[in-house]
Amino acid sequence: MFTPALLSGLNELELSIYDCVVKNRGRISHMTIKDLAEEAHVSTGSVQRFCKRVGCDGYSHFKLKYREYLQQEEMRLGDAWDAAIKNFLFYIDSAEFQQSIDNAFALIQNSKQVIFIGIGSSGTLGRYGARYFSNIGRFSFYVEDPWQPVLQNMTANTIVIALSESGTTQQTIDIANQLRERGCLLIAITNNLGSTLAKIADCNIVYHVPEVIVNKANITTQVPVIYILETLAKRLYVQGLNEAQ
Repeated sequence: MFTPALLSGLNELELSIYDCVVKNRGRISHMTIKDLAEEAHVSTGSVQRFCKRVGCDGYSHFKLKYREYLQQEEMRLGDAWDAAIKNFLFYIDSAEFQQSIDNAFALIQNSKQVIFIGIGSSGTLGRYGARYFSNIGRFSFYVEDPWQPVLQNMTANTIVIALSESGTTQQTIDIANQLRERGCLLIAITNNLGSTLAKIADCNIVYHVPEVIVNKANITTQVPVIYILETLAKRLYVQGLNEAQ
């Protein structure tokens, strides 16, 4: 409905109405034209002209078309997420994926501590990974600031696990480089084999799922990342049990 060509042709007033529609996507069907006009700080006449600009006869027609658009988008997203997970489950059994897991485990198994880094959603997953690894007995923590005191005198055999869906997040790359300069080995978990982070890593695990963007936000599934982190942690746990016998 809102194609790139259409959006690029909207004027400032029309863009403000568009932004208001997107922010209230769950409420539009219940909003009157006056409600939308007040929310967007425009006149009702401006809303009517906006509706015609996007191919509708009027505001009632716009609400109907927008509801249909959201329903279709929801179906497309559902299909995309389902396909992404199914493709990843097939990929798990590939020799390429298993080899990358083996390579990462070979680095981690003799480590004294594991540092997780990442920004945004990847940072949230980094915190989860650090907690999960700590729960199975491997000293781990998440860090955003590479200059914090705890990192000044790192023990030998420190492993850094860098998380970045794109592999191009500059802050993550900067932290990874700084830690590598202090002697850490780097494992990258990304969705982009050709990214900077993948290229500088000692070991890279790529999960190959389609990128999904909604309202300019990246909502690509992170289920593969959780699977990878838990798989590595569980291998460490099993190794510990075997060594204790």
